[in-house]
Amino acid sequence: MIPPSAVRPPLVVLDSIHLNLASSAGQVNVLRGLDLEVAEGETLGVVGPSGSGKSTLLMVMAGLERPTSGGVRVAGHDLTAMNEDALARFRRDGVGIVFQSFHLVPTMTAVENVAVPLELAGRGDAFAAAAAALGRVGLAHRLDHTPGQLSGGEQQRVALARASVARPRLLLADEPTGNLDGATGRAVIDLLFELNAELGTTLVLVTHDDGLAARCRRVVRVEDGRVIP
Repeated sequence: MIPPSAVRPPLVVLDSIHLNLASSAGQVNVLRGLDLEVAEGETLGVVGPSGSGKSTLLMVMAGLERPTSGGVRVAGHDLTAMNEDALARFRRDGVGIVFQSFHLVPTMTAVENVAVPLELAGRGDAFAAAAAALGRVGLAHRLDHTPGQLSGGEQQRVALARASVARPRLLLADEPTGNLDGATGRAVIDLLFELNAELGTTLVLVTHDDGLAARCRRVVRVEDGRVIP
């Protein structure tokens, strides 16, 4: 029997999350009493039909969407009690996000894009750490290239380096291969799992690909704004 002191609390706890958004057709209930826990270091795949609330679930975890009601705790922080400045610091220090679209600054080089979160945190080693992060994703030879000089797969690897450069406890990936061809997408996913293993980062991956989700330690399905048992 494992002693209680050895059991680590979950990194993420979503408790009865409701999220209602206004639209031209009236109020839309995006999340409807959603409950979910994610363990420290876990790899979790989130699947479900389009419009089911998968991406919104990630945004709630990141503090980018504030729920209408319910509780959100991540790494011991009560996100519902934090103001926007506190949420921004929380994301900067503890959360990495990889989107389907790369969201790189087009006028910045790869190393400058990756260094941004560290510079905002006042890190004196921002560029050295950014270069090391790009090396981890196989782009040590592309430090000074702008996004327009990189392929789609290379841009997504820059985005992954930026998301992981601060060694966040939580890494959220929302359809990260959606704009990539099959071989490039598989390479990016391999990197996600390698970073999970190397850094001990908790990975939550939203995908339409059941085969990809099956690479995660656990898979949950979201339908109509709820996690289906």
